[in-house]
Amino acid sequence: MQEAVTAQRRGMFAEVREVEITRAIAAEFHSVLEERAESDVIIIGAGPAGLTAGRDLSNMGFRVLVIEQNNYLGGGYWLGGYMMNPVTVRDPAQKIWDELGIPYKKAGEGLYITPGPHAVSKLIAGACDAGVKFLNLTKFDDLVMRGGRVAGVVANWMPVSALPRNITCVDPVAFESKVVIDASGHDSVAVKRLVDRGLAEWKGMDPMHVSEGEEHVVDKTGEVYPGLVAAGMSVTETHGLARMGPTFGSMLYSGKRAAEITAQKIRELER
Repeated sequence: MQEAVTAQRRGMFAEVREVEITRAIAAEFHSVLEERAESDVIIIGAGPAGLTAGRDLSNMGFRVLVIEQNNYLGGGYWLGGYMMNPVTVRDPAQKIWDELGIPYKKAGEGLYITPGPHAVSKLIAGACDAGVKFLNLTKFDDLVMRGGRVAGVVANWMPVSALPRNITCVDPVAFESKVVIDASGHDSVAVKRLVDRGLAEWKGMDPMHVSEGEEHVVDKTGEVYPGLVAAGMSVTETHGLARMGPTFGSMLYSGKRAAEITAQKIRELER
């Protein structure tokens, strides 16, 4: 009773100065920068493949940093196509939804459907709960390379790229890791940096063929250069595979496959 009277007198919320909020945000943000400036794995892109890979790797005990150029996580997983938000997977990818506690319905033989926001929110929460750290509004700029292998990424604030040319001399910063995963979707930003230097090939996506596209993107998920693993739509674009359209099972399984390969590569480096 006394607590209720006190709350009524003082208001619902605790008295906190504005500057305390500012300091808390800055301290927490910079703690992530300091802790994950050197990580086991850096993942470029927080779409379904990147989030799945990050969750699995973090659950294995690796330190994972995800950089994402948007101010939100989830990539194209929010929508199922044509601005409609139900998303689909084909069997057996509903088993990953089971792992995450995502409710879904059977939409046909071997086809399952759920609201995109539910699927994304559960996957994001799963990655956060596993210990993945994120830098939003962070744009990939280049790769760190050392000893003939990828050893990290160079990144900058996303808004810097939108500044007028006469004031864009804002240097980026570097983050180091044992392995980098390019899960940047159609942009394939890290792979294309290697292509620019004649160190890799990039073929571009073939026309849509759902069955073929989904099978091959999982099969082709892997290391495209020492220290750089491609996952998700970056695999499709890099190897010239058929697009699979608005279904996400292969993105989730490509993330899982990327995590397995990355863990193996790190263990080989540490021997």
